[in-house]
Amino acid sequence: MFGMSERSEPAGMPGSGLVKGLAVTLKTMTKRSTTQQYPDVAPDLPPRSRGVIALLEENCTVCMLCARECPDWCIYIDSHKEEVAVPGAARPRQRNVLDRFDIDFSLCMYCGICIEVCPFDALYWSPEFEYAEYDIKDLLHDKDHLGEWMVTVPPPPAHDRNGEPAKEETAAARKATVPAASAARPTTPAVRPERRPAPPRANPGGPTPTSGDGKATPASDPPASAPDSGPTASDRGPAAPGDAAPGDAGAGDDEGTTA
Repeated sequence: MFGMSERSEPAGMPGSGLVKGLAVTLKTMTKRSTTQQYPDVAPDLPPRSRGVIALLEENCTVCMLCARECPDWCIYIDSHKEEVAVPGAARPRQRNVLDRFDIDFSLCMYCGICIEVCPFDALYWSPEFEYAEYDIKDLLHDKDHLGEWMVTVPPPPAHDRNGEPAKEETAAARKATVPAASAARPTTPAVRPERRPAPPRANPGGPTPTSGDGKATPASDPPASAPDSGPTASDRGPAAPGDAAPGDAGAGDDEGTTA
């Protein structure tokens, strides 16, 4: 091919591959073989072995997540609703009761999705793998059979000290620190501001009155004056001989008109 450098490999001797294969065989023949005597000796399985799925029935809420996410559709769930009377509640509440929980291990491919999506830790892996049957129909395990595998579930491994803490531990620690911080916080009583006396008002009619010790005393408000209704008769002076009284103006006009 153009653009590629061609390298020439030296042609090997006939039978070189056979010699390499026999060399590996001779190398392993000198080592002692170790054979596990199963079933007389149980194998030492790793802690995260996927043998069979165990069910913790009291944790199941019939949320159907495991049955919906199963790629093989090998989980069958049936349930019914029951009313639970709650003291102090206006009406009884309803809860789901598990009637059937079957797993068909003849269809299961041991992917573990059902265990991962369970939000209430109702499904667990068990390292037990000795549940072979002569009839394929017997590989359909019901909820009682799945519950019997719970005694074989190993305890969870210890959490890594250098790893990130679990969300539950973080939330519990946060709730524990909030009451402690509120209790340690000092409570200061509320202090009301002092009322200062109002400054004395200026007296427009004269000097500010003072008490005997020379301190100014607040002036009282001036009395409310009556509305000004114009000059009175005393302010106008004596009336002229031809002037009529204010109340007689209408009468004089009427008499002059009549005359």
